[in-house]
Amino acid sequence: AGMAIAMPPASNKTATAAISTVLAAAKSKQVVGIFESYGGDDEPIDPLLNQFRNLGLKEVFGAIRIKEIPTEATYQLCEEAGTDMGQALTINRNIQQRKSIDNELEKALGRISGGLYIITAKKGEVKSAMLASWVTQASFKPLGLTIAVAKDRAIESLMQVGDRFVLNILEEGNYQGLMKHFLKRFPPGADRFEGVKTQSAANGSPILTDALAYLECKVETRMELSDHWIVYASVDMGRVSKADALTAVHHRKVGNYY
Repeated sequence: AGMAIAMPPASNKTATAAISTVLAAAKSKQVVGIFESYGGDDEPIDPLLNQFRNLGLKEVFGAIRIKEIPTEATYQLCEEAGTDMGQALTINRNIQQRKSIDNELEKALGRISGGLYIITAKKGEVKSAMLASWVTQASFKPLGLTIAVAKDRAIESLMQVGDRFVLNILEEGNYQGLMKHFLKRFPPGADRFEGVKTQSAANGSPILTDALAYLECKVETRMELSDHWIVYASVDMGRVSKADALTAVHHRKVGNYY
């Protein structure tokens, strides 16, 4: 189990008493995350955080200290922190689910191949990116494609109906650097594009300069599954940087993991 705690105002005795109750019930195998609520007189974070540490709880994301009026970037920071907590809480369950699939079935399913892509999106001040392989063209009129996006991915909040993004298509033999970069585990609020060459698309999202090709897309509809969203997007425009190069291909051995 996990706990996300917003620091209450120091003047709110009921809330501070509730914190004491939470401390009394906390167990060493739990995870915790603490953030300020920008109330002006919030209880200080560090004394409470140290108490949780002394009880053996794991801090699942760095304490979020809000000193100024929250912006879009602040809300994205909080959302990414929540995503990290969700991943930490479900990792053991996900491992068990992978082990439960029939061995021959998972091998057969793993023979479905895909390309290698990086989805990039920007909404207001917030930017994000995700490595993807479950991508396919889905329609001719309009030109459209589908992408499977796991529910625990931070970029999912930037891929709602009406949102715009770029699908960067990676090049066979020249994808390792970009793939390694975007597979890294970024802390909440980190700039995922630091050190990566980009330029802005017409829709405002980053284009990766080293990608083989890119497509500018708009989310038209979404379908919810148990652990993924299927995102259908229309394609507005695109360009290829190397006409003779091939798309990077992702081959798997099993079908119960990426």
